[in-house]
Amino acid sequence: MAYEENFQQMSDLKYDCLLFDIDDTLYPFSSGLSTLVTNNIQEYMIQKLGIEEDKVQELCLELYKIYGTTMAGLKAVGYDFDYDDFHRFVHGRLPYTTLKPDPILRNIILSLPFRKVVFTNADKAHAAMIIARLGLEGCFEKIISFETLNPNTKTESPVAATETRAIFDICSKPFEVAFEHVFKMTNINPHKTLFFDDSIRNIQTGKRVGLHTVWVGTSHKDEGVDTALEHIHNIREALPELWEATDDKAEEIRSRQKVAIETIA
Repeated sequence: MAYEENFQQMSDLKYDCLLFDIDDTLYPFSSGLSTLVTNNIQEYMIQKLGIEEDKVQELCLELYKIYGTTMAGLKAVGYDFDYDDFHRFVHGRLPYTTLKPDPILRNIILSLPFRKVVFTNADKAHAAMIIARLGLEGCFEKIISFETLNPNTKTESPVAATETRAIFDICSKPFEVAFEHVFKMTNINPHKTLFFDDSIRNIQTGKRVGLHTVWVGTSHKDEGVDTALEHIHNIREALPELWEATDDKAEEIRSRQKVAIETIA
């Protein structure tokens, strides 16, 4: 009975979940990995798909804008390729050793008594490598990756293999259907969830579906942005209420427990 009461007290908090993107969110854009990813995508288009080099840069950006990711766009306009092959080419050649463990971020994440979930468009091997390089193993209860939302690529839950495919072959951010699938998979209440991402498109979609949004990588706000963080390390300064609220609730629970014990005694 006491446990149920304590759980109810914690559930009264404004937030109960933190939803994180990975790339350029858990580590900064200055790492250079995103630029290398773009270069690798364009090389794949030339080497594997036979697209003319002088057309690749413009096509890459156009597909990204329309279909959410360049890979989704390539599939949608008719190019035939294996998703795993694409991911191995684009992510498998990255210099992951440039990323170092981030004990500051690890301590920040572990100090907050909320659920923590990762939501990335990247493949699960890339997500696992980034988390390992940053020293963040064990910080997240679940990692939602490309394979999670696209189970026809040989993995995981079949939940996404339905209406999404009526529009595009790939389910991913920044489209609302991807967010809705994540909410169902993880039993997340968007109205009690903080969403951290570096993409303004993803942030604005997140806001439309009810999330509290944190735009990482800039100090400037835009439409759909609740909080802007220059760096993920600035969470405590930008969102002190996360710690204040949990401290207040914890103290309230301790007081209730003390009164209950004294009454019983």
